[in-house]
Amino acid sequence: MGKPTGFIDYKRKNNNAVPVSERIKNFKEFHPPLVKEEREIQGARCMNCGVPFCQTAMKLGGMVTGCPLHNLIPEFNDEIFNDNWHQALARLKKTNNFPEFTGRGCPALCETACTCSLYGDAVTVKENELAIIENGYAEGFIKPQPPEIRTDKKIAVIGSGPSGLACADELNKRGHNVTVFEREDRIGGLLMYGIPNMKLDKSVIERRIKIMEDEGVIFKIGCNIGKDLSSEQIINDFDAVALCCGAKQPRGLNVPGNDAEGIYYAVDFLTDTTKDVLEGKSAGSRVSAKNKNVVIVGGGDTGNDCVGTCVREGAKNITQIEMMPKAPEKRAADNPWPEWAKICKTDYGVEEANEVFKKDIRVYETTVKEIVKNTENKITAVKTVKLSRTTDEKTGRPIFEEVKGSEKELPCELLIICAGFTGAEKYVSEAFKTELSERNTVKADEISFKTNVSKVFAAGDIRRGQSLVVWAIAEGRACAKEIDKFVMGYTNL
Repeated sequence: MGKPTGFIDYKRKNNNAVPVSERIKNFKEFHPPLVKEEREIQGARCMNCGVPFCQTAMKLGGMVTGCPLHNLIPEFNDEIFNDNWHQALARLKKTNNFPEFTGRGCPALCETACTCSLYGDAVTVKENELAIIENGYAEGFIKPQPPEIRTDKKIAVIGSGPSGLACADELNKRGHNVTVFEREDRIGGLLMYGIPNMKLDKSVIERRIKIMEDEGVIFKIGCNIGKDLSSEQIINDFDAVALCCGAKQPRGLNVPGNDAEGIYYAVDFLTDTTKDVLEGKSAGSRVSAKNKNVVIVGGGDTGNDCVGTCVREGAKNITQIEMMPKAPEKRAADNPWPEWAKICKTDYGVEEANEVFKKDIRVYETTVKEIVKNTENKITAVKTVKLSRTTDEKTGRPIFEEVKGSEKELPCELLIICAGFTGAEKYVSEAFKTELSERNTVKADEISFKTNVSKVFAAGDIRRGQSLVVWAIAEGRACAKEIDKFVMGYTNL
């Protein structure tokens, strides 16, 4: 512990943010980092707890708190404080293949479990992590390190999202010959097209992919297994197969008028916008929110990203609808530390919209009851209704009922659905003949990651359902270890 009184002596200081009025003019990242000396002071705030909940990933109250990757957080914070940045990077890389992704796109489960957050502000763990990896790139510490010895084993990884990339990275470091198949035109999965550029600049992904290519990983884009290439050929040509295809079957709105033009699923909307940005087009060339009344159904990180995107495209008005009631501003008595804090979160997109439209755009305990369209089948409005919520005494599940007389009609020319996902796209499981779970995810053992099909493993969202980038990386790493054991008879991963 570099400074025993650091958590008392120093206050939390976050990276600065470009003012809303400036950052909404483009799709660039908008959090310039602190200077190194200020970041080292933030490292000093870590208490080096005897039992560091920040790295435990404990399940408490039905939710996980702490880092699923079990990052060695007190250790790298101590190294930051003592100006040992190279050693801090070494500690971070032991558990996390891609800190540049989690340092930008993770909701920081570590910080909600930080001991300092019990009575004050948590340590800036997420930003410290990002500072370590970006300093590593700047100083030239991160270079391609291809394995010195290659095995004769060939591994196919289907999907290049965070779980697929982590699985491929680990297996390649072990010396296996890894080929990653991606159906899109760029590598990265939801990192590339599910997270907007202002949150995760796509050059960051391309930088990492170039290193992996130089280390020997083979990437094949525009190759949709089960459609462009048969699963039988993959199984015959490779010693093991890792299904890391995500869980991208979206949940729709089963209401009258849902066939109208102007309705988009969140990932499709974000994908189109990112493609515009990457191709140098004005955002909204494919699907635009400009001068439109936008209704976004669903909250969470994806809903927030859609809000921020619509603000940048020049929406006329934005309303975000959520079924659940507004969470409290502070922890409730039945949600004690170190449980995941169930509090109201105002992320960057909603913050921007609230400032632009001079109101809170969020509407709680509400759902869409009907979609209104014109004679050209284009959406013109949505009819909403308030909901009352009770709990089923037997199952504990929420029950929603409409509140009579609470119907409203909102003008709407663009409806974006962020209502989550219903599981994996079935053509993948059908192609590989893998069993599905009750949640429509590929059924695989949570320890061995094996499916019912010999040589076929599954990890990430396709196995556990829609989740976080940090969980996907953790599953990809764990799956790689089991594949290594399968093809070699033992593992040293």
